[in-house]
Amino acid sequence: MNKERYLHMLDVQHLMGRRIPCLATGLPALLVMDMQNYFLSSDSHAFVPSAPDLIEPLKQMVQVFQSKDLPVFFTRHLNTVENAGSMGRWWRDTLTEQNPLSKMDDAFTTSGAEVIVKSQYDAFLHTDLQDRLNSLQVTSVVVTGVMTNLCCETTARAAFTRGFDVVFPVDRSATYNAELHNATIINLSHGFTSPSCGEAVIGEVINGC
Repeated sequence: MNKERYLHMLDVQHLMGRRIPCLATGLPALLVMDMQNYFLSSDSHAFVPSAPDLIEPLKQMVQVFQSKDLPVFFTRHLNTVENAGSMGRWWRDTLTEQNPLSKMDDAFTTSGAEVIVKSQYDAFLHTDLQDRLNSLQVTSVVVTGVMTNLCCETTARAAFTRGFDVVFPVDRSATYNAELHNATIINLSHGFTSPSCGEAVIGEVINGC
């Protein structure tokens, strides 16, 4: 698998096309996917070279959402041989709680946020994420984090099929290379979400979405 650091070269305007980025009317929640050392540490075989570039932009988004008393959810990917299922067979790997790389990157604090522990790409599968969102009367989810084409895309699709409007900032997620990243944006833009950028989402939250 070709790995590259690419977010700083991402053509955001091209990926957004002519669509107008907006949050749906209602209550949005921010979902920060799997910002764990497993993906952010260069010592890990699963290191995503562009993931460290997300740290400051995502911290900013978390701060803005929390300043407006909007829900913030972090996911933490953990699995075992028993619950990994197809993922375990595909990757021949598991990420257990005993692995120090499973911890959230130290740059993030989950204070004032909710944490969803998941074992699959889909953050809704075998978790109470939908119940938590419904209890807060959330109507749209902003999907960010890693990896764009795996957990982020799968969760975005799952959110859509469960009735949530999906916001997917093209510059607030990362995967191994730009080709995979762009493929996800193109696919999602056809039937799931209008591509937006992080600054546009922040602007709408600040201005009272």
